[in-house]
Parts: sequence; structure tokens; C-alpha cells
Amino acid sequence: MTDAAELRDRTRALLRAHPPATTDRTDFLRARFDAGLAWVHYPPGLGGLGAPRSLQSVVDGELAAAAAPDNDPRRIGIGLGMAAPTLLAHGSDEVKQRFLRPLWVGEEVWCQLFSEPGAGSDLAALSTRAVRDGADWVVNGQKVWTSSAHVARWAILIARTDPDVPKHQGLTYFICDMSHPGVEVRPLRQITGEAEFNEVFLTDVRIPDAHRLGGTGDGWRVAQTTLMNERVSIGGARLPREGGMIGPVATAWRERPELRTHDLHQRLLALWVEAEVARLTGERLRQQLVAGEPGPEGSGMKLQFARLNQEISGLEVELLGEEGLLYDDWTLCRPELVDFTGREAGYRYLRSKGNSIEGGTSEVLLNIVAERVLRLPTEPRTDKDVAWKDLTR
Repeated sequence: MTDAAELRDRTRALLRAHPPATTDRTDFLRARFDAGLAWVHYPPGLGGLGAPRSLQSVVDGELAAAAAPDNDPRRIGIGLGMAAPTLLAHGSDEVKQRFLRPLWVGEEVWCQLFSEPGAGSDLAALSTRAVRDGADWVVNGQKVWTSSAHVARWAILIARTDPDVPKHQGLTYFICDMSHPGVEVRPLRQITGEAEFNEVFLTDVRIPDAHRLGGTGDGWRVAQTTLMNERVSIGGARLPREGGMIGPVATAWRERPELRTHDLHQRLLALWVEAEVARLTGERLRQQLVAGEPGPEGSGMKLQFARLNQEISGLEVELLGEEGLLYDDWTLCRPELVDFTGREAGYRYLRSKGNSIEGGTSEVLLNIVAERVLRLPTEPRTDKDVAWKDLTR
């Protein structure tokens, strides 16, 4: 069993062999992956050592003290938080060996081709079709709200392979090559002026069967691995005290006493406490992950994340008054990542409106928490045993 002392020794050996000050960043990250120090709980040969997940902090602490480069996790968050756990759980040995290293190093960015304009919040109602053609699948359809599609090399994709069975049973999960000539990415301009989201059109896109994750028709089960990890990665990110959206508001309150009122003070106190409770709850959730895969509890964290971000950013705009309405630039741009804390209050206020949609709408997550966490009766469903092709659309 790998322990903390062994991990410290391994990390220090990595630093001696590849000094961060004189080693190319990508070369250092590759060496870290090969040493099993990327995600220590992954298997040997796949960036890990089969060690307890809780020991990752030992490695991270040693590397941070040595000013070693990280893999820019915000830029490759979809790959790290959603694609990698799915590849590990459902991919073949060849798939894991091919994709996990460049994913973690950041050489290949990933996106998520799930949502569709005709399916709304009901992911299982998607209509993108994949038809088997020899050793390949041919995919046609449209996806929407795809973060980072404009910079992604690969995508995780769900498509319908059997329209003659109920909607949850006819789905299959694939790895899609975003450089295929049949993939067209169009920007979706948001209320912030940016276009980090995209719509993606798939026209006769060929995907080798070797890039199928899970069995044919098993896509819904595979997708649950992605979705549960997605909600934890969005709602349960590790933060220091006053990290995230509450930080800029607390800083403005301390530095700008002329803006203070009794009412704003009471609201800030309440939101500060809620943010701290959410942070500690996220820490507990991550500790629970040591014992297994994420479950539906992550949906509760993501719900809280969306609500708090919207309420905190609204309070910040009120606190700053006219200054809170200022906005630096409405020029259309296509960023590689979302920067909540590096921009002004107006950006945070506008961008947080999307938090209750992305990563699962709040309405859907409320149902998940009610049914799968609280074990309340499920909502009546009339489409459970109806073939997808016979559903009203």
C-alpha cells in the first residue's frame, strides 16, 4: 500500500530528475504522469499508483512548494472532471492508454456533446442518430451548449442507436473526433458578450467502434458516470475560505466602508455563512469519494453552487451601486475558460445566470435530490415503456 511517506519520496525524486525551473512545462507534466503522480488513485500506468484518493494532497503540496507547473485544470476541466472518469470506468485498455495521458497533460482538450435543442432538459430524449456501418458508426445530428467545442480535440458523445426501444435503452456512448470534416462548430453569443458555448452540427461523422464506451444501447448507464462526476466537479470544487464568488464581495465590503448599509451587512453575513457551509460540505463530499464513485449527492452541491453564485453576484452589484453596472468589453470573443473571479462584478452577475442551466438544470437536479437522495416518490411518467420513435415530439 502506497503511503504518504512513499508519495513524498516519489515526488521529490520527480523534482530532482526534472527541476521545474529548467524543465519544459509539457515535459514535466508528462514525467509526472508517467511517475504515477497525476491522479494517485488511478491505476499504475494510467497516471496513478492505485493509492487512496486522499493522498493526492501530499503530492500537490510538495509540487506547489517547489513551484512546479500544474496542468491548467480550469482550461481542461471537462476532460479532467467528466471524460477521464468515464474513460477509466468504461473504456478499453487501448482507449485508456491512448487518451488519458494527453488529456491530463492538457495536450488534448475535451468537450461534451450531450445537450440538444429538441430535447430540452430531458437528455434521454435526444435524437442525434448513430448507425452502424461496418467497423464504424455514422453520426448525424445537432448538439448545443457545448463548452470549449471551439478548442476541443475530442468529445464525449451520446447518440441514439435504436429508436425502436424506450428512450433510455436506445442510447450509445462514443468518443468523437472533433477534427472530423463532418463536425461544424458555431459560436453561441451569450449575455456576457462571450461565446464560450457553441452549437455543434454532426454530418456523416464516422466514429470507429473501438471508440465506443460501454455496450451498444448502454449509453445511459455510461452517461451517469459522466453526469455524477460533472456535478461534483462543478459544485464541489476545492476552495479556500472566501474562495469563489464570496471573495470579491467580502473584499469590497472590507475595503469600501462608504458602501455599507445595515441591510447589505445582514445579507452578506447570511451568504458568507452559506458559502462556508457549502465549501465544507464539498470537502466532506470529496472525502466520501475516497470510498467509491460519486452519487446523486453531487446534484445537491451543484444546486447550491448555482443558487449561491446568483445571490452573491446580485448582492455585489447592489453593494457597488453604479460601479456594479460597468462592463469592460462587449466584443464577441471565444475564451478557453470561464473566469468568475478575474473579471468585474457585472460579468459575474451576468455569467452566473447560466449556472442554473449548465451541468443539469436546477429543476432536473431537484428531482434527482428528491427521488434518489431523499427517496421521495417519483413523478408519474407516461413514456417509460414507449419506444422513442412513438413519443410525441
